[in-house]
Amino acid sequence: MSVDKRNYLVHPQVIALSLLIAGVTFLFLAFSGSYIYNRVQSDMPAIKLPPLFYVNTLLLIASSYILTRCKKAYLQDDTRMYQVYLWITMLLSVVFLGAQVFAWLQLFNSGILVNHSNMASFVYLISAVHFAHVIFGIPFLALFIYSAHKKMKEPVSVLVYFSDPDKARKLRLLTIYWHFLDVLWIYLILFFAINYYFL
Repeated sequence: MSVDKRNYLVHPQVIALSLLIAGVTFLFLAFSGSYIYNRVQSDMPAIKLPPLFYVNTLLLIASSYILTRCKKAYLQDDTRMYQVYLWITMLLSVVFLGAQVFAWLQLFNSGILVNHSNMASFVYLISAVHFAHVIFGIPFLALFIYSAHKKMKEPVSVLVYFSDPDKARKLRLLTIYWHFLDVLWIYLILFFAINYYFL
C-alpha cells in the first residue's frame, strides 16, 4: 500500500513541513540573537537597509496573497483562475528573487560590502538564507504549474485533479510554506529596522 493511501492521524508530509518550519524558525532566531550579541560586543552601528528591501516585502505579501486565491480557486474547481494564480505566484516570486539581487547591489554600491563589518555580514547572510528558502520552494511551485497544465486538458481529467485529496494537501502545505516565508521576511525587515532606528 502506498504511503499516500494509508490512514494517518497526521500525514508525514505535514510532519516534515512542521519540522522544517520549526528548524528554520530556530535558525533565524539564532541569527537574530547572534546579530544583537555581536552588535553589543563590538559596539557597532546597525546597517540601514536599502528601500528595495521594503519593496520586496510587498512582493512577498502579494505572492502569498495570490497563492491564497489559488487555493480558493482550487476549492471552487475554477480551472482557469487556478492556473493563472499559480503563474502569477511564480512570477512574483521570481521578481522578488531578482529584486533582492538588486537590493544587495544597492548595499554594495553604497560601500557596505560583505566584509564591511560584522553587522553587514549578518545582513547579507540572513537575507541570503531567506533567499535560498524561496528558491527551495520554486521547484514545488513549478511542479504544480506543470501538473495543472498536463492533467487539466479535458473535463474528466479536471474532475480527477480537483477531487484528488493528495493534490489538495500538497497545495495547502505549499501555501503554508509561502505564508511562513512571508512572515519570516516581515520579521527580518522589522528586526533590522528596529535595530537601526530605535536601538
